[in-house]
Amino acid sequence: MRVLVAEDDEVLARAVVAGLRREGMAVDVVFDGDDALERLTVNRYDVVVLDRDLPGVLGDDICRALVAGRSASRILMLTAARSVKDRVEGLGLGADDYLPKPFDFAELVARIRALGRRAAAPLPASFEYGDLIMDPARRVAVRAGRRLPLTPKELAVLECLLAAEGRPVPAEELLERVWDEAADPFTTTVKTTIRRLRAKLGDPPVIETVRESGYRIGGS
Repeated sequence: MRVLVAEDDEVLARAVVAGLRREGMAVDVVFDGDDALERLTVNRYDVVVLDRDLPGVLGDDICRALVAGRSASRILMLTAARSVKDRVEGLGLGADDYLPKPFDFAELVARIRALGRRAAAPLPASFEYGDLIMDPARRVAVRAGRRLPLTPKELAVLECLLAAEGRPVPAEELLERVWDEAADPFTTTVKTTIRRLRAKLGDPPVIETVRESGYRIGGS
């Protein structure tokens, strides 16, 4: 899942970003409304965590622009105001959810994941390929009855490959969907993660490299 955090409190924003990355999400961060609009024009985000009181272009105006443009991104509005009136106003702008500050980080994660499921096509209860089973909601993968010790990034890559249903997934697409702006596109990040994932999945291999096309589930 790719998330944009637009929050002008840099200490809060960086703490949220670090926590969401530990949860396996690909997260970009901006500190004003102008940068938020710029990122939204070039990247596709599943969820936008949007402070209402951003400097520059206000969060309210960004929300209106996303709704008017029929963006597929789901919007979670943040504000220091806690009144019901403020909540109603935020939702009235077209936001999908609303969370007052201060908030519990676990609740923020739960709300982002819920919105991410709504932004994407409905996921099956589980993905299966041979004796490999992945539960995307519980973030668990099992092979031959044994739970696999996968990292959040490895789980995210595996989910992308399984969801593609045999279509080769280019490394560039994996980099966009699983990582974020902190990843260097010229590194071997994807290749290294695929190598570790193959080792943990064991034999017989299930991830195939398709020359000039990417990777897919269905190894020889």
